[in-house]
Amino acid sequence: MRGVLPVVLAPVLLAAAIPPAGAQEGPVPAGALLAKVRSCHPVSAGRYRTDDGARADIPVCGAKGAVFWKADLDIDCDGRPSRACNKRTDPFFLPTTAFQDSAGRQLDSAALPYVVVPGPSKAWDHRKWGVHGGGVVAVIYRGKVQYAVVGDTGPTDLIGEASYATARALGIDPHPVHGGADGGATYIFFRDSRVRPIENHREAVRLGQSLARKFVAGR
Repeated sequence: MRGVLPVVLAPVLLAAAIPPAGAQEGPVPAGALLAKVRSCHPVSAGRYRTDDGARADIPVCGAKGAVFWKADLDIDCDGRPSRACNKRTDPFFLPTTAFQDSAGRQLDSAALPYVVVPGPSKAWDHRKWGVHGGGVVAVIYRGKVQYAVVGDTGPTDLIGEASYATARALGIDPHPVHGGADGGATYIFFRDSRVRPIENHREAVRLGQSLARKFVAGR
């Protein structure tokens, strides 16, 4: 989702090795969730690009109690500066996120699994579909399920972005410049859900597991 760098960055010290993807978060397998999103009923008036210059061919899809899309996974390193996410490691770094934690601080991309949604537009307005800051998202990649929250908004024409922490948990290179995944990520947003406080990942997992079971059961 980010543009091509005009210069080569000097080496910087990040979290050295990318750990393998952690154990799946919860009893609902990736396959069961993916089976519920095989077909797409578009709910967006337009389609999105994964990156600048890419073809606009990704719709937002509707399902019972959820909306979803299938895209790439670019790295959002914005928010509270950290060793992994700052102006040195990310030339596009912004010190703010669309949503804040319970103390009024910007979210920490390096620590909190969150997903970025396109900014509201005529094509699609996430707020009208029950997708709000702190909403629960199941991110699926290569057989792994990671629960996250809606933590930031992005450009109105691009889709497919998640925090450094989300990528790292899924075994994806989280580097904000050369990391990410070119495709294969599925994002399922459980409508009208909310994690309080937004930074409580354990609560996101607990609520996500409950909503995923209901979603797979068709309830």
